[in-house]
Amino acid sequence: MPSIKKIKGFADLFPEDAAVFTRMENTAREIFSRYGFGELRTPILEKTELFIKSIGEDTDVVGKEMFTFPDRKGRSMTMRPEATAGVVRAFVESGRYQPGKVLKYFTTGPMFRYERPQKGRQRQFHQLNAEIFGAPEPQADAELILMLKSFLNELGLTKLTFELNSLGCHDCRPAYRQALIDFYQSKGRDGFCEDCQRRMDTNPLRVLDCKSASCKELVQGAPEITDHLCGECSDHFAQVKDILGTAGVEYVLNPRLVRGLDYYIRTAFEVTSNDIGSQTAVAGGGRYDGLPKSLGGPDCASTGFACGMERLAMLLGAKDGDAPDFYIAVIDDRAANDAMLFAQKLREKGQRGEVSYAGGSMKSRMRAANKTGASKCFILGEAEFAEGTVTVKDMAGDDEQYTVSREEYLKKV
Repeated sequence: MPSIKKIKGFADLFPEDAAVFTRMENTAREIFSRYGFGELRTPILEKTELFIKSIGEDTDVVGKEMFTFPDRKGRSMTMRPEATAGVVRAFVESGRYQPGKVLKYFTTGPMFRYERPQKGRQRQFHQLNAEIFGAPEPQADAELILMLKSFLNELGLTKLTFELNSLGCHDCRPAYRQALIDFYQSKGRDGFCEDCQRRMDTNPLRVLDCKSASCKELVQGAPEITDHLCGECSDHFAQVKDILGTAGVEYVLNPRLVRGLDYYIRTAFEVTSNDIGSQTAVAGGGRYDGLPKSLGGPDCASTGFACGMERLAMLLGAKDGDAPDFYIAVIDDRAANDAMLFAQKLREKGQRGEVSYAGGSMKSRMRAANKTGASKCFILGEAEFAEGTVTVKDMAGDDEQYTVSREEYLKKV
């Protein structure tokens, strides 16, 4: 038993698991680039103030879930619990904003939240994010959702539900906020959980997102925000829905969808699956126009989404990497060096494969070759070592084999 074990809520990803994450990242790079997104890499560690100002001091993320600690100079630092705040900080700090110019970035990497580990939710988890700056139009919201759908479909994920809502803006939300407060008071404050009683004073919309069964029952019949949208927000939402509908995206209107972070306005969306247990959301996002300004930047339109990679991996399942092209079976110890050099020549020509480091029995070496799934096995025994040849065995076909000069074989690769 090892004396030092991994920290609870942190996972080791061996090749078969890591391959799924690599596939998601590579697919994202391919799909997102078609839409004009470039990759941005931001630090894992940020000043705690960033998340308090962006996510909201009264959110569960800031209040309960962040990995926060003082550095050696006593400054409060936090391991990023989500990506958007850091992306906006980088955008503001870089001074890249220009009126009329649209900037698109995507990010990928680990995030950290101190919460109870469970299936599909670790304390270190991974996200794929995409953000658009400088585009207030509803077309930007719709494009994000279309890109997200293309990405998920490219991964082979089609049994998903897209949920859509509008959270209004700073002009129309106050009236809705008061309507919610009046509704909650009519139900009796004491019937709600402790967190929701606090949320009633800080962000009444968050009560609609509570997972407590008693709170879910109490909010049945609560006013819906889509009935309180101003003209501009109503038109914005109508255009998003029209584009998605015309593009063939099936979606469900969910007036209870408020997202968990305070910075969202107008369009909000989630992608859910019923195939991964109770944690159904695999992606989500929306518009957060006021966030850059709140962090000292321009009053810039902004919208984006995040995908939870662990939850997507649950849907995709572990997958072994692609089978190698070759395995070199060394039968005679004297051929070990020749085998290594032959393997190097094959790799320089773009082939992928393994080589046994020392001689062994034909039976054991062929067993090893079969385990790799290689399409060809190269055998180097006493005769091959003496004559500068290699015996080539077709592992993917009818096991046909032949012997050829190593030099001649390399010419044909």
